[in-house]
Amino acid sequence: MATVKETENVKADDQNKSLGRHLGTTIRQLRLEHNLTIADVAERAGISRGMLSKIENNLASTSLETLEQLANALGVTLSKLFQNYNLPRGAAQLVRKGDGMEVVRRGTRVGHTYQLLAYDQGPHKTFEPFLISLEDSCEEFPAFEHPGTEFLYMLEGKLEYRVGKDTFVLTNGDSLTFHGDIPHRPEALLETPIKFLAIIHYDAPDQEHPEE
Repeated sequence: MATVKETENVKADDQNKSLGRHLGTTIRQLRLEHNLTIADVAERAGISRGMLSKIENNLASTSLETLEQLANALGVTLSKLFQNYNLPRGAAQLVRKGDGMEVVRRGTRVGHTYQLLAYDQGPHKTFEPFLISLEDSCEEFPAFEHPGTEFLYMLEGKLEYRVGKDTFVLTNGDSLTFHGDIPHRPEALLETPIKFLAIIHYDAPDQEHPEE
């Protein structure tokens, strides 16, 4: 029969593993939300790529000093890495108006913002809801491709949007749904400012992460 000390040691070990999983998942999600590779973040944080990969996959523990370096490399506070750790299952997440996490996407420029409205979803991210604001009518956009299905809902302005070979003119209240692996992008900003929701649904856990 296990002693009290042995039982306490097992509980402590389980808690450490749980925290390690949370930190690894959070670091990976933040890295991918900023379109950064393991090499990018490792170089900024001053650690090896192998160590960062082990941290993300909960194969190695790390010090608070290293976690602070990783937080700085990702452009967040150290407390952000621990946010929502050990929340009870079913806990809701409220994001107030204007408080969505602003993320950098390929092609992002001044007057073009992405706000992520839900995050820290655990080890298997199932969806990403973005509030996208576009203001510069002269801006040109690269084509995007990603796993899953994307749903757009126009809130303000008028936008011509390209999906593959087709273009669609979207105004307030219009919606558009398409497969994310088809090249897509805003084709022309017809009436600015433009705001729309973009919700990406990932079809399976193994499709949630783009190539590093």
